[in-house]
Amino acid sequence: MQVYWIKLLEIDCFIGAADRRYPISRIVLFNKPCDVLSQFTDKNGRTTLKGYIDIPDVQVAGRLDLDSEGLLMLTDSGALQHKITQPKHKVSKTYWVQIEGAPQETDLQPLRDGIALKDGITLPAKVTPMDEPDNLWARNPPIRERKSIPDTWLNMTISEGRNRQVRRMCAAAGFPVLRLIRYRIGSWTLDGIEPGQYTEL
Repeated sequence: MQVYWIKLLEIDCFIGAADRRYPISRIVLFNKPCDVLSQFTDKNGRTTLKGYIDIPDVQVAGRLDLDSEGLLMLTDSGALQHKITQPKHKVSKTYWVQIEGAPQETDLQPLRDGIALKDGITLPAKVTPMDEPDNLWARNPPIRERKSIPDTWLNMTISEGRNRQVRRMCAAAGFPVLRLIRYRIGSWTLDGIEPGQYTEL
């Protein structure tokens, strides 16, 4: 198996500590559809990664919820997996978030300042309203929409990895999440990867 080295830099869009190197033989970027588990087996017979990825010995580095979509990274490097999943490393992740409602700038400020959740106050998030992403694929199943209530897309970047954090943050601000797509992990993005497809770096 060919092994290469990747340097992980300590800047916002990269991962890790400056001037350290980790041996990595495989990095896989997968566009996870809704209703696919971020694991390879499930005793309850639900859809897993096994139906999409046939590469041995890779593990998920930073899970997505069953009902979330977008960028999922898999690797056979325990060091990289640790860097991505441990909160102390503050690896930034960007999400496209469709919420119910039409927030004003003042409504978004608590997210930017850090918002109180049951497990403590979050670190400040970068949050900006955005247009619906270009070439957005249809979700299966479709989101629940109410014609009487508008919806808004947000571009949201966080550097923590709490359970269902983005959903809980938006709910705490008064805006339930309708659809959640992870676009970026560190320096890696979803660009050019169709739903249910992967690319190996």
